[in-house]
Amino acid sequence: MKHTDIIDILKNKSDYIGREVTVCGWVRTSRDSKNIAFLEINDGTTLPHLQIVIDKSAIPDTAQLMPLSTSVAVTGTCVLGVKNADTVEINAKSVTLIGASPLEYPIQKKGHSLEFLRTIPHLRVRTNTFNAMFRLRSKLSEAIHRYFAERNYIYVNTPIITGSDCEGAGEIFKVTSIGFSQDYKTEAEYNEADFFGQAAGLTVSGQLEGEVMACAFGKIYTFGPTFRAENSNTARHAAEFWQIEPEVAFAELDDIIEIATEMIKYIVRFVLETCPDELALFERFYEKGLREKLQSVVDSEFARVDYTEAIEILKKSGREFQYPVEWGCDLQTEHERYLTDVMYERPVFVVNYPKALKSFYMKQNADGKTVAATDLLVPGVGEIIGCSEREADYEKLLAAIESRGMKMSDYENYLDLRRFGSVPHSGFGLGLERMLMYLTGIGNIRDTTIYPRAKGDLK
Repeated sequence: MKHTDIIDILKNKSDYIGREVTVCGWVRTSRDSKNIAFLEINDGTTLPHLQIVIDKSAIPDTAQLMPLSTSVAVTGTCVLGVKNADTVEINAKSVTLIGASPLEYPIQKKGHSLEFLRTIPHLRVRTNTFNAMFRLRSKLSEAIHRYFAERNYIYVNTPIITGSDCEGAGEIFKVTSIGFSQDYKTEAEYNEADFFGQAAGLTVSGQLEGEVMACAFGKIYTFGPTFRAENSNTARHAAEFWQIEPEVAFAELDDIIEIATEMIKYIVRFVLETCPDELALFERFYEKGLREKLQSVVDSEFARVDYTEAIEILKKSGREFQYPVEWGCDLQTEHERYLTDVMYERPVFVVNYPKALKSFYMKQNADGKTVAATDLLVPGVGEIIGCSEREADYEKLLAAIESRGMKMSDYENYLDLRRFGSVPHSGFGLGLERMLMYLTGIGNIRDTTIYPRAKGDLK
């Protein structure tokens, strides 16, 4: 049906004052009195609602229009707000009921907990919080594509179904067309009979294929869904999430750290400029000082600390951590939060991790103990970027695959990249949902996506 988007009216008030318009939307709040009824409707194009003023002498049957989430089409004259001349409202000439909403609509008041709203993901998107979240998510995605497009990167789509486990951690969802069966004596026999004739799974990363493309196009990035069958039920982990993975040829660790820093500043600045209403909501209800925090990311230098030094800082902190701190341990959230929130009070790159903690493909440092890898940690969230220079030496990469007992045939093409014109190259992965947690102050990753996927949760 022909109508005007509410965002156009609110952004260009002077162009619409005195004009007759038709708008559509869902009722977000309603008030009734003897002579006048008020509806605030939203069509999803903007966070602020548009007020509809109904003269009941002209439109007497308003009872069916009042329930929350009722959908309506309104035709009327656009006027300045009576109580606030900076706003605009519609004096209704006609209101058409499109879809009625009964009184048992479950979101009847403000202040529902996020935990409750997770039980109704199909309806929670109609609340202000999730209106703001998914609008900001869209703008963040736009910023990411803009950043890379402006710098001559090629956008590539890597496979979702894969035959290899990029990380070598075994946390991969299996893909099969057979399902449960007792017709096969061995796993090898089962896999041979399956759709691809071998074991297949959902990708945990597009990196390996991204390296293939980077070794032809120089600078590429992937942006798509990835999957981890990780038995974790924390506020930071999801089984399905979107990941941004640039891969850059002729780039060493320092180069990719510079790129990661520039990209983070770019996308944060973009969100600050394009999502003022959404950020104001998140600052009001979820994290005081949010916009000041984000502006400091744009304005400040990121800290950098060697893993070995970070361990010493943690050991000397005087804190009693739940997880003991020793060289060789993987940094836990409590360790990351101390470094970002207490020690540096800003984002920090931790560099040169023990090679036993990291994936097989990372470049081995000369000390024989560490790899050219870094994680970017941010206050309030912890790790949002995992980054490394890739091992470009054929023999060293071959030895790393063999030492971990990985299936060599899965990585023949990957090894070929080191045989035919090998070059230093580096890349990183940025989880979109974790970045959203940082940008909004929302404390649970399940509130950054439409239908969160986690262990035991598949609505």
